[in-house]
Amino acid sequence: MEQSKGVDWTVIILTCQYKDSVQVFQKELEVRQRREQIPAGTLLLAVEDPEMRVGSGGATLNALLVAAEHLSARAGFTHLFTGTEMWLLLWAEHVVTSDVLHSAWIFILHMGRDFPFDDCGRAFTCLPVENPQAPVEALVCNLDCLLDVMTHRLGPGSPPGVWVCSTDMLLSVPPNLGISWDDFRGARVIAFPGSPTYAMNHGVYLTDSQGFVLDIYYQGTEAEIQRCVRPDGRVPLVSGVVFFSVETAEHLLATHVSPPLDACTYMGLDSGARPVQLSLFFDILLCMARSVSREDFLAGRPPEMGQGDTDVASYLKGARAQLWRELRDQPLTMVYVPDGSYSYMTSSASEFLHSHTLPGAPGPQIIHSQVEEPQLLGAGCSVISCLLEGPVHLGPGSVLQHCHLRGPIYIDTGCFLSGLDIAQCEALHGLKLCDVVLQGHHVRLHGSLSRAFTLFGRLDSWERQGAGTYLNISWSEFFKKTGIRDWDLWDPDTLPTERCLLSARLFPVLHPSRALGPQDMLWMLDPQEDGGKALKAWRASWRLSWEQLQPHLDRAATLASRRDLFFCQALQKARHVLEARQDLCLRPLIRAAVREGCPGLLLTTLDQVAAGAGNPGVAARALACVADVLGCMAEGQGGLRSGPAANPEWVRPFSYLECGDLAGGVEALAQERDKWLSRPALLVRAARHYEGAGQILIRQAVMTAQHFVSTEPVDLPAPGQWVVAECPARVDFSGGWSDTPPIAYEFGGAVLGLAVRVDGRRPIGARARRILEPELWLAVGPRQEEMAMKIVCRSLDDLQDYCQPHSPGALLKAAFICAGIVHIRSELSLCEQLLHTFGGGFELHTWSELPHGSGLGTSSILAGAALAALQRVAGRAVGTEALIHAVLHLEQVLTTGGGWQDQVGGLMPGIKVGRSRAQLPLKVEVEEITVPQGFVQTLNDHLLLVYTGKTRLARNLLQDVLRSWYARLPAVVQNAHALVQQTEECIEAFHQGSLPLLGQYLSSYWQQKKLMAPGCEPLAVRRMMDVLAPYVHGQSLAGAGGGGFLYLLTKEPRQKEALEAVLAKTEGLGKYSIHLVEVDTQGLSLQLLRSEAST
Repeated sequence: MEQSKGVDWTVIILTCQYKDSVQVFQKELEVRQRREQIPAGTLLLAVEDPEMRVGSGGATLNALLVAAEHLSARAGFTHLFTGTEMWLLLWAEHVVTSDVLHSAWIFILHMGRDFPFDDCGRAFTCLPVENPQAPVEALVCNLDCLLDVMTHRLGPGSPPGVWVCSTDMLLSVPPNLGISWDDFRGARVIAFPGSPTYAMNHGVYLTDSQGFVLDIYYQGTEAEIQRCVRPDGRVPLVSGVVFFSVETAEHLLATHVSPPLDACTYMGLDSGARPVQLSLFFDILLCMARSVSREDFLAGRPPEMGQGDTDVASYLKGARAQLWRELRDQPLTMVYVPDGSYSYMTSSASEFLHSHTLPGAPGPQIIHSQVEEPQLLGAGCSVISCLLEGPVHLGPGSVLQHCHLRGPIYIDTGCFLSGLDIAQCEALHGLKLCDVVLQGHHVRLHGSLSRAFTLFGRLDSWERQGAGTYLNISWSEFFKKTGIRDWDLWDPDTLPTERCLLSARLFPVLHPSRALGPQDMLWMLDPQEDGGKALKAWRASWRLSWEQLQPHLDRAATLASRRDLFFCQALQKARHVLEARQDLCLRPLIRAAVREGCPGLLLTTLDQVAAGAGNPGVAARALACVADVLGCMAEGQGGLRSGPAANPEWVRPFSYLECGDLAGGVEALAQERDKWLSRPALLVRAARHYEGAGQILIRQAVMTAQHFVSTEPVDLPAPGQWVVAECPARVDFSGGWSDTPPIAYEFGGAVLGLAVRVDGRRPIGARARRILEPELWLAVGPRQEEMAMKIVCRSLDDLQDYCQPHSPGALLKAAFICAGIVHIRSELSLCEQLLHTFGGGFELHTWSELPHGSGLGTSSILAGAALAALQRVAGRAVGTEALIHAVLHLEQVLTTGGGWQDQVGGLMPGIKVGRSRAQLPLKVEVEEITVPQGFVQTLNDHLLLVYTGKTRLARNLLQDVLRSWYARLPAVVQNAHALVQQTEECIEAFHQGSLPLLGQYLSSYWQQKKLMAPGCEPLAVRRMMDVLAPYVHGQSLAGAGGGGFLYLLTKEPRQKEALEAVLAKTEGLGKYSIHLVEVDTQGLSLQLLRSEAST
């Protein structure tokens, strides 16, 4: 279904025939508004028809009057009144003005008559449809489809006026119809193609070449229908969709004040007017048809009236005369939708099943349902909003709806079951149902709610004419089979023509001694030799006919029961999606639970999944879903989702998780959560702490990379001898973000990167040496030591902020801990540890010549350099691949998170691809990429770095990406696939040595980055990229984006000066600079310098 910008309705009105249903259906409209299916400012009204048989025309006129009343009331209170004026206003006569229609888009939906397959009517009949784009997960009813069609397909572009739509049909309308509304006036009908044969039992329009309606035929003769055939061999069917211009709507509204048409509205009936039945199409619209004469119009009658109402003929004639006077001069035109489809929802069970199944489909349709044994579902059947436990067989062409069943149950072909639950399953055991319709109903009798069950055959007719059948056999055969007699079903004075399925008192609604069940009907299918017990129980029950049953149906209880079952299966779905690690987005389900008032059950389910998870990824995702629930409960208030998560109240739950007690941690989190639900600000803060809890689990998962960290003992350098580690920066060419935990181990990652020198230099490095003092001397900053920030650590307390990334020297402190030089939780003091193992302390100095937030992988590469220098100065050798995993561990200790692409790109030489599989422990494997001879130099000549002058904020970007990944937003999941796939394609482009192809991948990669992290492209950078676009094969911001360096693959070689001239002519770019870049073929270098005294 479409989600594009559609009609911003002023009023939506749903007309209904039962007074008790008005409030129920009003709530259903409001639910759809909360789901964002209906604009927030739209006035919603459920309106009772003035009389049960007021007709579609009368219901339209009454709804139009109610809309005008409400809009008039709105318009009348647009300014403040003084006390005296308010009293005068309260005493003034109520006034309805049609002026309010001039700026209103009004949409009237007619519920229509009872429907034998849904207690809530055709409008609320659930369809075998899911809308994966919907922001809120919900069943799709016919009403929802019609709302979508009218809002996004038929309605857009129409002027102010009144749309009227019946809900008794299924419509399919292609997008972009392009209906012209230029100079429109009058009324317009929408017609769909149908066959001449179908039209024999339907309504059809006759039009001229300009689209003006000449006549409307209902069940016309063959000659009349042939006159309507279009060049495509089809006829334009009456569809139930009409548009009235403001002028025409005003003329129609004017009729409500004069008899006999005043009787079509509640005002007239409240005034004692005699009711009149009026058809929208064959009374109101027919008088506008150009070829219809006044005499024929006044003498006719609408088909919905029937032929037996001769006493009201003169009354109807007066109503038609009034319509003729008001509407005859209004033009009536038709829009034909040749590619659309229309299907009237008849009372035929065969047609209903056909519309809800896919005949010939290879498998079943399972819609918003959880099925334990889907292999037992036949091809072409449908299961809609159900929970099926155990062996439930469903034959081809059958439909289950709103059922919670537990097998063994066998349902063969041609069946429809609805409204059954576990309590009724025993009655189905041992039966083989075929070609029957079995439904459970919520019934209110004398104020008490109870269940009743109805059964009829797929081939039974609901028409009053004809001999009729029950359970697919004749009445006489049925009586013979069951022992039931006609006097059990009808009063003796009931005319033979009135003895039909509609009027037969077949259905028990109350038994004197027990609750009713399906068995009170199912015995009729195969009466047993039970001494007549079933027949006696049936006769002892109070029974109603189908017609008598309809006013007693409790539609509020029916919809509530459906809602409960929907959320019951939704909770099972959420559990299954998480535990089976499916890439399915749960946010629509979360919004549904919150907006329909039942987040508590969902939170409990998520707690259970998290606590029982044997996989840290499953538990972390469940906790992220809890955070989403809390964020949704805040309803956009309370602040940003990203923020601090270190409130002391949450320390206890976090400590359980840190110690590996997942169940205890989840329980403690839930206990704390209950204290933070009272207002939006607290909800948002609680959500942040749940994301913090998830980060603990991510950290534990990533720390499994320690399995691949190993060292070899080497000679211990002499005190004062420097070990210097130098590294290039890295440029990522494809696949970034796929290396980020948890994506790296839940989905798998592949990143292609280059080790690069910037302006001929390796900009990142570290040096370490042993010193005699049992202390740690740290220096952070430029390579020139005199300009560095210096820190001295003399005790373990001085190292306690190693996990606070913004604390001075935190990375260096974490490096000492991760290198195993210092044990932060040891009972030995820092001095004792250093003296005992090394006979003294250490000095560590790190530097980067790149600006902060460069996007070139500085911090991770710096961590690798620091670890390499420390391990060597401590008498250990560590391989580069082990170092890659050691950096992963360090960054989790530091709590910065992050992936593995930076250290792979900067520690390993040249052009290479790193990969991690979707598994734990997390292992990164690196493959060197071979390129044609001389291509590295070509690349050096065409590759440039542009410093944008913008500092990126990768922390917030990372939080947003992780939130989107845990939510499994479809676009993010698809993008993760695309990132990994394009990396493999980019490898081939390097093999070929094709600059244009690499440029294409580079630009495509930037689009993928923007999709992964919206907001990572500042406006100034976009302007810069637009200016440079004619000169490059491709370009992208480095790393996560948001600022830092932009790298270019230029069309011509050695373009630094040329592009500097281009950018110099562009205003508003700020402080930028262009830098030479070349592929580094050395990677991490480690060397021991001569000994010198410590400083």
